[in-house]
Formats: sequence, C-alpha cells, structure tokens
Amino acid sequence: MSPSNPTGAVYPKEEIEAIGRWALDRGIWVVTDEIYEHLVYGSARHHSMPVLVPELAESCIVINGVAKTYAMTGWRVGWMLGPPDAIAAANNLQSHQTSNVSNVSQAAALSAVSGDLGAVAAMREAFDRRRRTIVRMLNEIEGVECPEPEGAFYAFPSVKGLLGREIRGRRPTTSAELADQCIAEAKVAVVPGEAFGAPGYFRMSYAMGDEDIVEGVSRLASLFGESRP
Repeated sequence: MSPSNPTGAVYPKEEIEAIGRWALDRGIWVVTDEIYEHLVYGSARHHSMPVLVPELAESCIVINGVAKTYAMTGWRVGWMLGPPDAIAAANNLQSHQTSNVSNVSQAAALSAVSGDLGAVAAMREAFDRRRRTIVRMLNEIEGVECPEPEGAFYAFPSVKGLLGREIRGRRPTTSAELADQCIAEAKVAVVPGEAFGAPGYFRMSYAMGDEDIVEGVSRLASLFGESRP
C-alpha cells in the first residue's frame, strides 16, 4: 500500500518499479492497494505499479475505492482492476458473500468518480495543514519521535522513549499499555503499533478538525509531561 496505512509513507517511483520487476521475475502475483492515491503531500508522488511495470498487468490486482479520496467511508464502495479471469473469480466469490452494493451507494459513487477533483484538492490542503500541526506538536513532547508522513492521513510516532517510565502511578512497558492509559487518563484514543506488528508506535489519525487535533495532542503532552524515570 502506497501511501501507507499506518505510517503515511509513500514509496518512491524507483522502489515501486524495483518491487514490480522483482515480482515479475519470480512469477509472483501482486495486490496493490491504491486507496490513498490522491492524498499525497509536498514533493511526494503516487505511482501505480502496473503503470511502471506494464508486463505485470496479467499478474497484478489494483484495489481502490471512494472511501478516502471522496470521504465516503460509510458507503462501502470499492473496485478491483486486474486480469479478466481473476476479476470473474472475485465476482463469483463476492456475489455469494454480500450480494451487491446498494443502488444508492452505486449512484453516489458514480457521481463522485465522474466529477472533477476540485473538492479533493481542498480536502488535501486541509489534511496537509493538519499533518504539519500534529507532527510538530508530537515532536515537541519529550520521549516522542514522529517522522513526517508523505501521504494518507496518519501519523505514526514512536513512543519508545516513554515506555518503562512512571506516568501517574503506572509504568507502561508496551505501546498497547500506554494506549490504554491515554484513553483512561487523557480521553484520547490512539491505535497501538501492536495492531500493525510494530510495537512501540502509535497510529494517530489527523482526519479531524484542526482544533480537535490541537486539543487531543495537548492532552497527551500534559499526560506524558508527567513521566518520571
């Protein structure tokens, strides 16, 4: 997935092409999730693997949908692009599992993808502003290190500098334990890195209002500011 959930990383063109060539040479199928393709910031650019490696088209499936680009998460509409036989098999499986996407959702999704990306550009500008805010505020907290995400709408800070320290009478040793304390003490919900096989980190979404981001990170700063050896 590029841009990535949970890190917000965007793979450079050369790396995506190298992965595609590697898979092609070994006869490995690729499933590439491009749901965040329009949510990239700064100098980062999204590149689709089958575009960079056209020979991979017969062994590559592209996943996408309206949930992120068009903020239509609850409509549950997505699509697959790939070889006809693979798509036919997926259709057979899906038809026996969920029957079909509702007519209203289909009509709304068609309207969204048929329009221009003007609203998406405005949304991306807001995300970019919130991205810079959350990264700056997180990096001002002692014990927290947050790289700048290049895409999607997640920050993925390391909280390893806080683990094992006493915070309000508790001494969390994992990011999962620290996340529990965040919700209990600061009333701020984060997803611990354990959910992604990356203990020691938090996934934090900035898909919310500017004031909410400032309030939430400020609460965490207050909580973590009480940490003691």
